[in-house]
Amino acid sequence: MEETSRIGLYNDFGRINAIDPALYEHFDVKRGLRNADGTGVVAGITNISNVHGYLISDGEKIPDEGRLSYRGYDIYDLLGDESNAHRFNYEEVAYLLLMGELPTQSQLETFVAAIDEQRPLPDGFTASMIMKDTPTDIMNILARSILILYATDPQAEDRSPEHEIATAISLISRLPRIAVLSWYAQQARFNNGSMIMHRFIPGESTAETFLSMLRPDRVYTPEEARMLDIMFCLHAEHGGGNNSTFTARVLSSADTDPYSTYAAAIGSLKGYRHGGANHKVVAMQNEIKNNVADWDNEDEVAAYLTKIVNKQAFDKSGLIYGMGHAVYTKSDPRATICKRFAERLAKGTEFEAEFKLLESIERLSPEVFVREKGSKKTLCANIDMYSGFVYSMMGIPDDLYTPLFACARMAGWSAHRFEEIVSGKRIIRPAYKTTFQHRDFVPIEQR
Repeated sequence: MEETSRIGLYNDFGRINAIDPALYEHFDVKRGLRNADGTGVVAGITNISNVHGYLISDGEKIPDEGRLSYRGYDIYDLLGDESNAHRFNYEEVAYLLLMGELPTQSQLETFVAAIDEQRPLPDGFTASMIMKDTPTDIMNILARSILILYATDPQAEDRSPEHEIATAISLISRLPRIAVLSWYAQQARFNNGSMIMHRFIPGESTAETFLSMLRPDRVYTPEEARMLDIMFCLHAEHGGGNNSTFTARVLSSADTDPYSTYAAAIGSLKGYRHGGANHKVVAMQNEIKNNVADWDNEDEVAAYLTKIVNKQAFDKSGLIYGMGHAVYTKSDPRATICKRFAERLAKGTEFEAEFKLLESIERLSPEVFVREKGSKKTLCANIDMYSGFVYSMMGIPDDLYTPLFACARMAGWSAHRFEEIVSGKRIIRPAYKTTFQHRDFVPIEQR
């Protein structure tokens, strides 16, 4: 790095890599694979899930209530039973995404047993792969761990349906354990924390396993386990066009192994414009909490939101994080469900005042944007508005928010990989337009 700095290799980084924005419009290039109205370019067909947020009429984008469906089933129906006694849903949702149909009781029990069977990690894996040279970001540990698990699989290059499904189940089972162990390893290396390595408890659901391994005393309430299970379900899948799922599709289309595919998807999800956005939301909410004296005073809350929109507060981007989505317009069903369960969990606790503040941010943000920017865009809260709050109520540390997202999304990534393998049949290779002019070569002694 010092040598690079000394010779100034980065001095012209911006100039060399800059492209005139007008050229995108001139050549009708879809930046970010987006149309001019923000809708996505259609790049494929899928029967896994549908993300609906608007209608197109006479070429015009019309806002609509958000709907999310997995394999044709509405997310509200899949998670409709709000009783804490209801069985855990994530395993059933994962089965639906991977197998295409809702399981019978017998099929679900077999699937859960297969997940339970895969929870053990290879001998010495925690010490040699998780605790050794632990990086600062847990997402990188997850990606590295998946790539290392390739080396422990004697059939790693097998592309048969049997191996693909077995690998998916193995990673759905193991990633929650790896995430929690990685957090403890991170704390031990960087924050003088203790390395706690609980054994997993056979028979626990994915949500219960996560909480049981995270809590030093292994204690959690049924309400907490139910809430985390709901979060796993809401994060399990979100269409083929989101960045990490499209990444999984791209790698699968190249006929690479499943481990490389899922590691790449995790690298995408880590990004602050994707799954990592929850860190921005939490940081912004903390700033509002610290700078608004009376959380019940809507004028005071709106005044600080105005400063954020006018690039005078937080990160000076002018964005209110947790508001707005690429597809959803009037509502994000994931946020609606998350908010409903969060309210129940917060009621009567020290978190109730914070929940009401988030409600105020959600309600006031569209008004602030209209007043300050004249924006006519329909704006709704996305799931990140409440997800970090839910995790904080359960004592889940910030550094595990995005890894937890990755653990849940393994089911969706796997389903899309399967579909790409069976139906894609062509390597994904979009075109890029070049705009440079021909230059005559000049020998080095004449430059």
